[in-house]
Amino acid sequence: MRRYGAVLVLLVSACQGVSPVPDTTPPPINPSAVPDAVPRADPITVAGNKSPYSVNGVTYTVLPSADGYVEEGVASWYGLKFHGRKTSNGERFSVYGPTAAHKTLPIPSYVRVTNLENGKSMILRVNDRGPFHGDRVIDLSYGAALKLGYAEQGTAPVRVEAIPVTGVDDQRVSQFTGYRYLQLGAFSQERAAVELQQQAASVLSVSLEISPVETPRGRLYRLRAGPFEGESALRSGQKALVQIGLPEGQPLP
Repeated sequence: MRRYGAVLVLLVSACQGVSPVPDTTPPPINPSAVPDAVPRADPITVAGNKSPYSVNGVTYTVLPSADGYVEEGVASWYGLKFHGRKTSNGERFSVYGPTAAHKTLPIPSYVRVTNLENGKSMILRVNDRGPFHGDRVIDLSYGAALKLGYAEQGTAPVRVEAIPVTGVDDQRVSQFTGYRYLQLGAFSQERAAVELQQQAASVLSVSLEISPVETPRGRLYRLRAGPFEGESALRSGQKALVQIGLPEGQPLP
């Protein structure tokens, strides 16, 4: 993954505050550098799960669970004008991260999104609300759209399938309580993890460890940063990563 520094200076608010101003295409990267999200038992947060809620005169109700959710429809992507801004649950959006916005799935949820035109699929973490436009069912990061092969055309027909995760705590807890690590990505190619490790090391003072993980899809190389001293240090680390155009990472206990 290349570093783009000040190119990633942004203009407007996050996905749920959609503006009529056209989005901006980020600098392209190798699709293989975009990691899949790794499903885990994240607690359902207070932030992002208000229900019902209304946008542009339409009221939406958040599903009590993602279990069994399957839907086909149109996917779009969002890019530079949202990069670094807070998503609905308070995380920072990265244009290259494995994340998505959905109108009714609980936040966070994990989904497999498949491009029905080319069969490409990947796992994403839903951490934002949207898209509130036409018949679109999900909004992906630019990096995810690039990996699924539709970034250039803008939209694509997709299937969205929830991935069940056991042990999810639905106590609506504060997002960062007890979190001391950031998972920065999980890659099928070790060199992609090493490249991200080198870039992250330029702004993080904590340990950056690459470890192989066996999954049903084969071996992945996971990059984890930490431990951070506390919530403030973890948030500062995320902000530093976003400022140089890297994913903010997924908080871990």
